Amino acid sequence: MAAEKKEMILLDAEIVSVLACSAFRARLENHHGFVAITGGGAPPGGPLGPGDRVRVAFSPYDMSTGRIEDVLERTS
Repeated sequence: MAAEKKEMILLDAEIVSVLACSAFRARLENHHGFVAITGGGAPPGGPLGPGDRVRVAFSPYDMSTGRIEDVLERTS
């Protein structure tokens, strides 16, 4: 039996605040707030901070938590 491909929604967001070493409060362009987590380990280029732009993957069933897939722009 073949493994099913998981559907994911990719959206760009901005980090608003740091919650823990790998969890962040983030906001989409439409001002929807959610928790963004790194996918195990630090993102490339060092730690993230408020104002950084990231690409986040969401499950179509739960838009309250997303996984950071890529760092688009850093403020510092």
